[in-house]
Amino acid sequence: MHRATALPLLLLALAATAQARVKPVVPVYTAAAANDATKKPALTAKSRPGSSVLRAQILLDRAHCSPGEIDGRYGGNTRLAVAEFNLSRKIKGGSNVTAATWAALDNDTAPVLVNYTITAADVAGPFVPIPTEMEDKGKLPALGYQSIGEELGERFHISPGLLQTLNPGIAFDKVGTVIQVPNVTRPPLPKTAGMSIRVSKRRATVEAIDAKGAVLASYPATMGSVHDPLPIGKWKINGVEWNPTFHYNPDLFWDAEPGDKKTKLPAGPNNPVGVVWIDLSKPHYGIHGTPEPSTIGKTTSHGCIRLTNWDASELAGMVTPGMPAVLEK
Repeated sequence: MHRATALPLLLLALAATAQARVKPVVPVYTAAAANDATKKPALTAKSRPGSSVLRAQILLDRAHCSPGEIDGRYGGNTRLAVAEFNLSRKIKGGSNVTAATWAALDNDTAPVLVNYTITAADVAGPFVPIPTEMEDKGKLPALGYQSIGEELGERFHISPGLLQTLNPGIAFDKVGTVIQVPNVTRPPLPKTAGMSIRVSKRRATVEAIDAKGAVLASYPATMGSVHDPLPIGKWKINGVEWNPTFHYNPDLFWDAEPGDKKTKLPAGPNNPVGVVWIDLSKPHYGIHGTPEPSTIGKTTSHGCIRLTNWDASELAGMVTPGMPAVLEK
């Protein structure tokens, strides 16, 4: 081999070896860093996961600009929540957390991570694996949580994986164990005269709007698909059903498995429509929860509008029969 040829090959080999030795950056989350209100870095789509992103997500959640499932990453739902927050506060910044955004968020001075003690009720369960087949789901007495991690994750609006990362080496099934959890206690939003619901297909959001047009709350949503498009138009809220059962009819699902039969699925957080159904005047359509909060805004639905169970629950507490629901492109 000629020397001129060997040198580039050697350099490539050395570069490949150096790259193999570089370990991926593992994000570090600590309560001290997340609760430190003096750290206010600009956050953009290029921001790495970490305590500042986690702090922003929790503050946005408490401000009723939901980032969906809290995961410590500056992903699409978080950028959407920031954009909604900035717009509602007339802050220039779009989907970026600026100094002005932090200033507005930090009007809420409560810590974002707090201690929580595992109770006997938390570990009582029962925790049962959820089968994939609809018929098998219908045989269960309830579609409850599959693990205590899932249960706590939903209660504190956080991905079970990140909850475990915040509490390394700690088992959640021991009564009396103290863990770190997001402080996601939201100030209540009362029912108000003249309120309406706005669903935006373009932004993938559901918003509660007051009589003057101001956004009271915003939630990331999954809505429609090429097979079941969102029914654009002006509808109304018929009512709310808590802990609904689900009547699975394969004739209404384009992706139903051959041989599927009509099945009544029991209530529970892992029910296909989650813990609450907000019925729309458009037949067979509603705003509801989901058994898979991590998929909100990232997949399609069978025409209905899916939110996380906690966001759907908050919205359900504000709506009233006859309230306008406008579904926009």
